[in-house]
Amino acid sequence: MEPVPIEIPCPICKVEGQVMMMTHIDEIPYFGEHTQVTVLCNACGWRQSDFIPAEGRKPGGCTLLIDKPEHIQSRVVRSSSCTVRILELDLEVKPGTASTGYVSNVEGVIDRFMEVIIMVTRQAYTEDADMSDIKTLQEMHTALLELKEDPIPRALTLEFLDPNGHSQILHEDAVMRELAPDELEDLPVGPEAPVFDQNEMSE
Repeated sequence: MEPVPIEIPCPICKVEGQVMMMTHIDEIPYFGEHTQVTVLCNACGWRQSDFIPAEGRKPGGCTLLIDKPEHIQSRVVRSSSCTVRILELDLEVKPGTASTGYVSNVEGVIDRFMEVIIMVTRQAYTEDADMSDIKTLQEMHTALLELKEDPIPRALTLEFLDPNGHSQILHEDAVMRELAPDELEDLPVGPEAPVFDQNEMSE
């Protein structure tokens, strides 16, 4: 779909008349119809994407115990409001002001965690950090890398927590649940970018 101008200033550079929106409707197996919304600024290059299901969803959590090779090929839909955790390693990525949604697979999520760990490890070496901290980072990286082995030597649990209910791990072994009120209070909701309803996106 061709970009459509929207009458708001860019949330980053504040320039008016340069923000565009694109929408694309697609069908994801086991997830249903969803709309991909991309908002971008021609002035500064800011870009944000998100995924919105056609049917309304409740705040939800989704977990998958990754204990067999087929699990890492499972599709995932992660919206900009989703917190991603790997429980056994105490790893967590919360949505921030620049958070964006994506469709990938479990391996893609693992790779994102590993990239961050590699970056932090390099920084730790540069800053002469305590070797015990560096060793912990290396052990985390090894544990994630081993998820790609067959058989997997150590199972890890991937968890998606989404206060908007737009995120899911698409595998029959994944466990869905509603979020408790106290969990919702602690979860960030992602960027404060413009929110568009279905009517606005279909015009």
